[in-house]
Amino acid sequence: MFAGSIGRSDLWGGNEAGLIATIKSKLLSLPDNTIVYPGHGPATSVIAEKTGNPYLK
Repeated sequence: MFAGSIGRSDLWGGNEAGLIATIKSKLLSLPDNTIVYPGHGPATSVIAEKTGNPYLK
């Protein structure tokens, strides 16, 4: 996951539905104030992604 996105799913073997399901079950189940440090880009929080990430609506 990247801040405001889910990461690339358009590459060979990519699976957008799988990425979304994993993010929702693994990351969004953490406390809202949990800080997430993606592999690229700025840090974000669980609450920021729950409320502002259009892919996770």
